[in-house]
Amino acid sequence: MNEAVLEGFTPEWVSAEGATRRVWRAGAGPAVVIMPEVPGMTPEVMRFARRVAERGFSVWVTEVYGVPGEPRTVCSTLRTLGQVCVSREFTLLARGQSSPITAWLRAVCRLAHAACGGPGVGAIGMCMTGNFALSLMLEEAVVAPVLSQPSLPLPASRAHTSELGISAAELAVVKRRTAEGVGVLGLRFTHDALVPAARFRRLREELGAGFEGIEIDSGPGNPHGIPRLAHSVVTNDLVDAEGHPTRAALDRVLGFFEERLQGR
Repeated sequence: MNEAVLEGFTPEWVSAEGATRRVWRAGAGPAVVIMPEVPGMTPEVMRFARRVAERGFSVWVTEVYGVPGEPRTVCSTLRTLGQVCVSREFTLLARGQSSPITAWLRAVCRLAHAACGGPGVGAIGMCMTGNFALSLMLEEAVVAPVLSQPSLPLPASRAHTSELGISAAELAVVKRRTAEGVGVLGLRFTHDALVPAARFRRLREELGAGFEGIEIDSGPGNPHGIPRLAHSVVTNDLVDAEGHPTRAALDRVLGFFEERLQGR
């Protein structure tokens, strides 16, 4: 565990839905629940969390896998992927169902709202947790869901590419809530093989104006030189410079939370 990466965050055990896991808290204000990408709470993920906290939010970073504070390396990534693949809490390939761990994550959202108040809770998932923000909308407290490079179910076949990683009943709830005014924000790179364009098309078809999709050009010859393998919009592949599309995407995420949770 890299204590320097975690400086300023306070760990807290949360027991709910038959599971006990830690969340790492920092900041004050309406809550934003952050679900890290593989391999976990890396320096880049925690840097993003600090940025959210600096905008007047209480961030709750969920420890869903990996070693807190550990850098992203080939070794840490492969080890964490191995853990995820054998875990019954993550549904990697199944169509039309959500991952069981989302029940615990919804409980975290309820706890965060009760502790921090405000109009509701923001939630952002990344990669393996990207589509979890949709499942969290079953919790009425979640009013600002963000899907950053939602990769599940893995696009193992053409039929998987438009899947959303939730059941039909859950999708009905998501559609009801977007019709009531709860917007969904999604982020992806255009040539990210893990997040097919068909998935965002499906979100637009199902949610209509309730879905705001940001798709960043990562094709050959793109004007910003974004590599074809770019994947992590607000963390590993973020270019923190004015005018860069990843910085614009980050600013939109922060603005989305401010609009929905702070009324700005």
